[in-house]
Amino acid sequence: MSVSLQKGQKVSLTKENAGISKVIVALGWDEAKKGLLKGLFSQKTEDIDCDASAFLLRDGHLVEKKDIVYFGNLTHESGTVCHMGDNLTGAGSGDDEQIVIDLQKVPSIYDRIVIVVNIYQAQRRGQHFGMVQNAFIRIVDGRNNNEMFRYNLTDNYSGMTALIFGEVYRNGDEWKFNPIGQGTTDRSITELSKRYT
Repeated sequence: MSVSLQKGQKVSLTKENAGISKVIVALGWDEAKKGLLKGLFSQKTEDIDCDASAFLLRDGHLVEKKDIVYFGNLTHESGTVCHMGDNLTGAGSGDDEQIVIDLQKVPSIYDRIVIVVNIYQAQRRGQHFGMVQNAFIRIVDGRNNNEMFRYNLTDNYSGMTALIFGEVYRNGDEWKFNPIGQGTTDRSITELSKRYT
């Protein structure tokens, strides 16, 4: 049974799920309908392209560029974090992008995996997350595809060009999930990644 989370409500992924290894971090969003934004879309000619990424951190820091898993580097060199592909429009129902994490095999040097989403070329296109609705992050058990946890991002993200959706992190011998939902004005994956260097 899925549990709906609030921002900052940390939960264990492994404590009560003996034998769990792979989890799917699934993300979704929709472009807001034109009427909801009172004309903000009158200038918009391009689809909003949201890009999900995973930052693998060592002692809370991003040490090397190769530790960023995104549309240009779909699988971490350890093989334990895999991006399942880029959705260019967010069209359709359900998940827009998925990142699979093999918790049992993530090298011990990594203590945290931060999941972020930025809008591709947001500044040039005049786009921001106020133009996006129904954003969510959910954690799915890779053994049976059952949703374990879901966090719906409901804050006002107008003017924000990137979002820190959440993080999967080690706490002793267990893995936990922290839903964050923090908006930023970072203009690219590179700029967003500097928050963790």
